[in-house]
Amino acid sequence: MIGRLRGTLLEKTPPGLVIDVQGVGYELDASMTTHYALPVTGEAVEVFTHLVVREDAQLLYGFATRSERRLFRLLLSVSGVGAKVALSVLSGMTPDEFLTCVATKDIARLTKVPGIGKKTAERLVFDLKDKVEASSDVTVSGSGNAPAGSGHSARAQAEDALMALGYKQAEASKLLERTASDEQSVEEMIRGALRSISR
Repeated sequence: MIGRLRGTLLEKTPPGLVIDVQGVGYELDASMTTHYALPVTGEAVEVFTHLVVREDAQLLYGFATRSERRLFRLLLSVSGVGAKVALSVLSGMTPDEFLTCVATKDIARLTKVPGIGKKTAERLVFDLKDKVEASSDVTVSGSGNAPAGSGHSARAQAEDALMALGYKQAEASKLLERTASDEQSVEEMIRGALRSISR
């Protein structure tokens, strides 16, 4: 199991990351919460990781804090919740906000996360209520912005990232039209779109 990586951040294209560790480039997927917390490319970085081994792939996920990784693992323990949905949850709300949703049985807010229907939201509340009450250390801190990347526009990159988190292209485009401006970085655009949904 790979538990942590320390190296140089080479690429930061939500939801993907590439971190160079002594000449080896590790590809990871990460929530937008982690993307906000990481520095710009070229800087030193340290992330906590979770490795998922499947028959057809080995997938590595990165987290800025241990608490975010802990919540990711809690989410994976729920039947019907995979890594993609877990990242969507962590991208759409902070761990504290998620814990509040579970504690208050806020099904309506949970169903705003892509990939979570009413039944899955109810299962999350039922399966995790006792666990999250015992996990008082599941919190998140740190924020940051990265400049828009090159290749295609920041808005297009933001739309790609939202689609990777489970939104349909039309939904992602509509969200960005409503919340994004050309002066914003990719991450600022994504953050604004996700915040508008979680209200």
